[in-house]
Amino acid sequence: MERKHEVRSSHTLSVINDLLDRGIRKIAVIMRHSDRHFTEDARMEPFMCLNEAGKGYAVDMGRALPQGPAYRLYSSFFGRCIESAYLLDKGYCQIQEGPLPHNITSPILAPFYIKDIEQAIGLVEAQGSIDFIRNWFNGGIDETIMENPERTAEMLTEFLTERLSELGDNEIALCVSHDWNLFPLKEFKLGLKHEDNGDIGYLEGVIVFEDQGKTFITNHQCDPIAL
Repeated sequence: MERKHEVRSSHTLSVINDLLDRGIRKIAVIMRHSDRHFTEDARMEPFMCLNEAGKGYAVDMGRALPQGPAYRLYSSFFGRCIESAYLLDKGYCQIQEGPLPHNITSPILAPFYIKDIEQAIGLVEAQGSIDFIRNWFNGGIDETIMENPERTAEMLTEFLTERLSELGDNEIALCVSHDWNLFPLKEFKLGLKHEDNGDIGYLEGVIVFEDQGKTFITNHQCDPIAL
């Protein structure tokens, strides 16, 4: 099946490599999982795993991870995110000696912001995902259905900065998540509206890093912004 979104692993890797070239030694990346199967039944979405192309993209990204830093893996508990993290490790092992540390799952990397799944699915089906996300960000979705979007962005940022604080020198945290987890970060932390900047591609990332005692957030579409 033809993929629905672009593969942006090279964009994520480019930002990581640029930061390493600048001497940055503590980096936390939240990225979308790789390409996966789709379904017309929204209630089956949590169970959609990677397709064969997506498996290859994840392995290829693992092979292309910069040599030198140590890596820690985190992911959503959804299967496609766990698969992506596992295959990043397998690709890495083809180039480097030894596997990465065992993947740690976290509810913050999953769709924790959905409070009432049945009502949320109904609104997405009625409005379409693009309009639904805009309505959510504009405060048009009741907070009994969806967590406040700015609070969602703040919780994700807190998760990333906590991972950053746990890293040793020359370590990178790779956190595999979902496109809807990245949208609030891009909107509220990077100032990038999804209507203007497009869908989030497979393996596309938002990156938090430390530089001279300060914490910054960035991605391939904008310069670093102080948190």
